[in-house]
Amino acid sequence: MLAILSPGQGAQQQGFLTPWLDLDLVRQSLSQASDAVGIDLALAGSVMSDTDITDTAIAQPLIVAASLATASCLGPSPDRIVVAGHSVGEFAAAAIAGAIGADAALQLVSVRGAAMAAASSDPAGGMVAILGGDPVDVRRTIEACGCVIANHNAAGQVVAAGDQPALDRLLASPPLRARLRVLAVAGAFHSPLMSPARDAIAVAAGRVTPTHPRHALVSNADGTVVTNGAEALSRLVSQVCSPVRWDLCMRTLSSMGVTAAIELAPAGTLTALIRRELPDVEVLALRTPDDLADAESLIIEHSAELVEAAPPWQLVVAPARGTATVGPPHPDRTVAAGEIVVQVRTRTEALDVRSERAGHVVEWLVHDGDPVSEGQPLARIVEAASTSA
Repeated sequence: MLAILSPGQGAQQQGFLTPWLDLDLVRQSLSQASDAVGIDLALAGSVMSDTDITDTAIAQPLIVAASLATASCLGPSPDRIVVAGHSVGEFAAAAIAGAIGADAALQLVSVRGAAMAAASSDPAGGMVAILGGDPVDVRRTIEACGCVIANHNAAGQVVAAGDQPALDRLLASPPLRARLRVLAVAGAFHSPLMSPARDAIAVAAGRVTPTHPRHALVSNADGTVVTNGAEALSRLVSQVCSPVRWDLCMRTLSSMGVTAAIELAPAGTLTALIRRELPDVEVLALRTPDDLADAESLIIEHSAELVEAAPPWQLVVAPARGTATVGPPHPDRTVAAGEIVVQVRTRTEALDVRSERAGHVVEWLVHDGDPVSEGQPLARIVEAASTSA
């Protein structure tokens, strides 16, 4: 089975679109995208400096437009593919899957980029990648510094987000045996500091009419395969303040039987993660038109019928900062729709965290008495109808 992937912010580099501009199809796609967002995206992707295209208001429409333009070069999509995108790349993925139109994706991401740029200025913030270290120590250090985990990219690779004083504390007192790298982004993305941007995106999303996806769309929120356009659109709105669970996305790709993955331009980041985490999956980074012949071969070889559908997952998350209270964390615990799975005790109240659907707890992500932050995943649930496979 074939996966089509769209990268997120930070993947762009000066001139990455230059070789693609020799193709009429790409130039036409970029021209239409430029009209939709009010930015000359061909110029941005070929001439503008790295500093210029780091600007969130430019970077986000540029990345989504590049992914959509290079996807058009792959020809008609096979009937059976799975699509996923990382962070802003999820907007391109939603359009490729057919949950929203390409113009709608571009218009939404234009609002998103501008709103996130505005939210990044007050207070100023940023993101730091943390490689290695003990996962428990990494989480506790991040939270003690006043940051949050914004990206779970892979085992031993997370990204912290926060305002500048919190990031300075993290850089001054890093987790043991971990390497830190400051990312070239303008704000604390996928954190509560982006709530003004989420509100702006919600208003813009209210003008979009979603449609039933043609292809399986894997959600950043929890690795769930989304099959409803309205739900996909809702998740695009909420993800700006929520952690990117790319680790769970890769787990879903594996469970679906994905055997090959093509990453759209500006490619390289996601294929590197999949090569590390899913070594049996053949990957191709679509960097220049010279890669199109290899992409065509992969499509022919790996676009077979889906043998077994991925289980619909549900990730329950903490509604607020507090302490988790859970029962004995035995695997395969059966839960009914609306049943309390975990309770989070804050300083003033006890908040019940319930399962939306009946199913089985297949993975506990906290232990009884653990401190948790708002939005932190607590348990993963697979729907009851899917656990017999």
